[in-house]
Amino acid sequence: MKVVCAPEKLLPETLDEGTEYFSLYTIPSNKKIGHIAQDWRIRLKKMGFYPDIVTWDFVTIAMSVCAADLACLRKKTADGWTREIELSITVCNKDNWIPHINKLQNAFRFLTGDFWEISLNDGGDFPLEPSKITTSSADCISLLSGGMDSLIGAIDLTENGRSPCFVSQMAKGDSKKQTEFSETFNGNVRHYQWNHRIKVPHATERSTRGRSLIFISYGVLAATVLNTKKPVELYIPENGFISLNIPLNEGRFGSLSTKTTHPVFLAIIQDIFDSAGMDISIKRPYQGYTKGEMIKNCKNLPLLLNHIGNTTSCGRFGYYNYQHCGRCVPCLVRRAAFLSAEIPDTTINKYYFDDIGNPDSEREKGANDIGAVARACLLFRDKGINDVIGGSLAFSSKSTEGRKFYADVVENGLKELDALLTKHGVL
Repeated sequence: MKVVCAPEKLLPETLDEGTEYFSLYTIPSNKKIGHIAQDWRIRLKKMGFYPDIVTWDFVTIAMSVCAADLACLRKKTADGWTREIELSITVCNKDNWIPHINKLQNAFRFLTGDFWEISLNDGGDFPLEPSKITTSSADCISLLSGGMDSLIGAIDLTENGRSPCFVSQMAKGDSKKQTEFSETFNGNVRHYQWNHRIKVPHATERSTRGRSLIFISYGVLAATVLNTKKPVELYIPENGFISLNIPLNEGRFGSLSTKTTHPVFLAIIQDIFDSAGMDISIKRPYQGYTKGEMIKNCKNLPLLLNHIGNTTSCGRFGYYNYQHCGRCVPCLVRRAAFLSAEIPDTTINKYYFDDIGNPDSEREKGANDIGAVARACLLFRDKGINDVIGGSLAFSSKSTEGRKFYADVVENGLKELDALLTKHGVL
């Protein structure tokens, strides 16, 4: 599978069959060519952004990876999953990034489960210089998705006396609440919402993971306007149980076991930042917490309770008209967190599959994760946490935290889920 991402002027007039083409930052005249972030340079100029070229090219690389992830269909591969992607990206200065290509490929391999071969070319469009370059008095960056974890992260940072700049990736169903949450902390003047606006000229792959890489790149971009000490701290608020996302059975090593905030992935990204001379320090403040523990330890619980019902957790939020499905792993973790924290579940519009305890109900139709979670809980009861984890924590032997740190958060997360399924009569 070949993908080429370049300014339209550098794309060939005759397109090779079997190669996907994307125009960077403009809409191409050829409708068979996709496009990425139309008017991106103009939008950033109007906002007063004038990033350094290393950061600019990193964002271009992230967007190109996401475009390739969307364009290359897994169903066309031999095993129906693993892709071999040859991605050519035109950047402003390839010499800044060629020494780090192997690390980039390893990061993308871990993130998407595919084999990546990245090639870089010079000739990319440089950012446009604004008449006045914007600056921010914020002292750190915090990703604000519209989810419960990112809301708690925003509350805790603010309560600790920090002045975060919030960065959001716009998504239908979440953009309005992102703004609502940021305004709660008077962050409307320190809140950037961006959309990659990737357009693929055909049906897209639905198991995409590359989008999370763009989210991180937005955080790096926002960091360029901060007048604060270096390195700039980039907070990624995600509970440790979801972050590790241990496969709950042998069949869940694919799309249902994502790696978007996994410690291994973020460690590779941090290494890339350090090697490329980017003054960014990734912070994972909740790696040792379950979602329930995050609620219980929130530094301003009354404020959290005012907004928690409007947060989004569901992995299939758009499929059910922007209502939580109630039966995917993120929804089950959410419901278990409310139960564990002993607070009412105020989720707006509740859950599409509210009754998870009735095997004859609609809950059994279509993809759902109740059975997988139940089997993991029973295995934990019978054999203990190590049989559930298997080899998923092999990386921890080289980590500063150690295996027990990660095993404990998996165990505590399973206990929260066990209590939920027991309450509903599943177990």
